[in-house]
Amino acid sequence: MAYDGELFSIGQRMKWWRERRGLSQKMLGDLIGRSENWVYKIENDRMPLDRLPLLIALSKALRCSLGDLTGGYVSGISTAGTEHEHVPLIRQTLSLPTSLLPKRVGSVSADDFDSSVTDAWQVYETQAEGRYRDVGERLPALLRQGHAALRDAGADQEGAILRQLISLYGLHQIWLRRVGETTLARVAADRGLALADTAGDPALLAAAAWNLACVLTSAGDVDDSYELARQTIAQCQPHDDSSPEHWSAYGALHLQGAVAAVRAAKGPRAWDLYHGAQRAVERIGTDLNHWHTCFGPTNFAMHEVHLKAEEGDTNEALRAADHVQINSEVPLERRTRYLIEVMNLNRIQHDDYATVHILGKLLKQSPEEIVFSPLVREAVADLLKREKPMWRDELRPVAIHIGLAA
Repeated sequence: MAYDGELFSIGQRMKWWRERRGLSQKMLGDLIGRSENWVYKIENDRMPLDRLPLLIALSKALRCSLGDLTGGYVSGISTAGTEHEHVPLIRQTLSLPTSLLPKRVGSVSADDFDSSVTDAWQVYETQAEGRYRDVGERLPALLRQGHAALRDAGADQEGAILRQLISLYGLHQIWLRRVGETTLARVAADRGLALADTAGDPALLAAAAWNLACVLTSAGDVDDSYELARQTIAQCQPHDDSSPEHWSAYGALHLQGAVAAVRAAKGPRAWDLYHGAQRAVERIGTDLNHWHTCFGPTNFAMHEVHLKAEEGDTNEALRAADHVQINSEVPLERRTRYLIEVMNLNRIQHDDYATVHILGKLLKQSPEEIVFSPLVREAVADLLKREKPMWRDELRPVAIHIGLAA
């Protein structure tokens, strides 16, 4: 039978790849420092496999991609093998040399380009339904307009346009990651970093490095992501009179480096980076969204939950989550990804009622985002196997919405 990532659980996919590589359960366990019994339990869905460091180690041992092993990305949106309708034109646009992008584009003012990019980000961060289709349709034209604006800019406008162009490449990378196009996301992030590197602005460089670190971490290249964050942090340190934008990018780079470090099994370094972000949080004092990093006290607290979850300490992660108050200042996507993580922590704890409750909140909050989330699909599929009268009526709408029930 041909492999189909949508039909199998992560454990079943692991078994398929293990047998394809000619490995016994003991051999695979030895490769990743786990027992034969652990491999058996995972493959037979006796226990969940939700920690990214283990998934990354398994994908390397099995010589398959993280997407092949999980059926998509572990967080965010994945099309699980089906290309989003707007990807071909975005791919074509990103494949062109930047010198060709402004061709046949008329004059674009700095103000018009700024408004267009700001509006696209607003749609992406606040629109509950249709935002991937809406933003994806805009991206190719926006990229051409940005390079046309840069082409025609006077010396007094070049800096402002460059900032928005780097922000636009950031929008490309996050949109592409969420629809499962990591390679294209890397291209966009690389271009943004190249632009920032020529600008001589440490805030721009920190923001662009954060974008690329996000892509590298999502792709499983956690050592590279950690090293990028570490070296850029050393180069881009803000001063007491630096702008909130600079402090935000600098702090966000610490948090992203911490995520990469914990997934690379560098626990102490991860917590060093996490606590290193505290100074930036104190300088800013409130939740901001400079460079679309949603950096501030709330996102800082969310990362404590994430790091403890990645270390496998589910109890401590949930205790930390009890003290996180999510407010409307945090963009919709970040709130949704955080709720998915808390839902999954409750699932690991076998708290079905709490899991179903959060799934219902996710359906109301971000119906588009959860359709292709592998963690949501795994949780719903698992719950459907043991429906209980107490929460069946709450689970069924979610299962129908994501296509797991009729």
